[in-house]
Formats: sequence, C-alpha cells, structure tokens
Amino acid sequence: MSRVRKKRKPVAEMNVVPYIDVMLVLLVIFMVTAPMLNQGVKVDLPKVSSEALPQDNDSQVLTISIKADKTYFWNLGSEVDTDAGKTTEKALTLAEMTSSVTKILNQSRTQGKQTQVFIRGDKSVDYGSVMAAMGGLQQAGVGNVGLITEAP
Repeated sequence: MSRVRKKRKPVAEMNVVPYIDVMLVLLVIFMVTAPMLNQGVKVDLPKVSSEALPQDNDSQVLTISIKADKTYFWNLGSEVDTDAGKTTEKALTLAEMTSSVTKILNQSRTQGKQTQVFIRGDKSVDYGSVMAAMGGLQQAGVGNVGLITEAP
C-alpha cells in the first residue's frame, strides 16, 4: 500500500527576520552618527526671569559694569547697583580695573568686611570680554562672582 501524501498548504505569514536585521543595523548607524551631529550647534540663549539671590547684609557689594565700548565702571556700596547712573569710578582697560579691585578688596579685608562682587555686562559686549573681566577678578583675589541680568 502506498502512502497518501497530503499536500502542504502554502505559508501565508510574512517573514520579519530580515526586517529586524535591517532595523538593528540602522539603529547602530544612528547611534554612532548622532553624537557627531551635535557639534557646532548655534545656541540662542533665552531670557529668563529669576529671583534675586539672598545677600549678606553685613558685607559690602562691589558692582562692576561693562559698557558696550568695553570700559569698566564700578560702585562699592551696601546693595547691588542696578542703576547705571550710580557708578563712581571708571577704568579704560582690564589691567586698571584689576588693580583698582585689588586695592578695594585689600581695604575691605583690613577693615574686616566681606565683599560680594557682581558683574553687569551690556548685552552687546561679547562673551570673551565678560570672561576676561572674570579672569581679572580672579587674579585680584575674588573667589565668587555673580552675574546680574534684567528681567525680560
């Protein structure tokens, strides 16, 4: 007796294994190339409103203003100088400002007073000028510097 063979029905399911392989290869490619795409991105910094930092009432406040023409003005007082008309002294170069700040800090230390230092930079002044001023303040012995902004 001969065996009767049954015909197999064709499989109507889709084979997804090749698609999974392609997907994993693409995933690896995107994971390798994504960190390279983030270099050289232009950043437009947002204007953010923030609350004022608490101040020590026993300390003096030295506010340094950098104008658009890169001249330095400063005011030594009991509160942060937010008015541009209250500046008392002026320097045309970073070296003059650094030496003047060093003298102010030495006088404050001999009197036993703490001095907080804040920088107000005009928005048209480049970032390098503000960083140069911070470097000059560090050379003058200032450990902490606050940056002053205006609310939008």
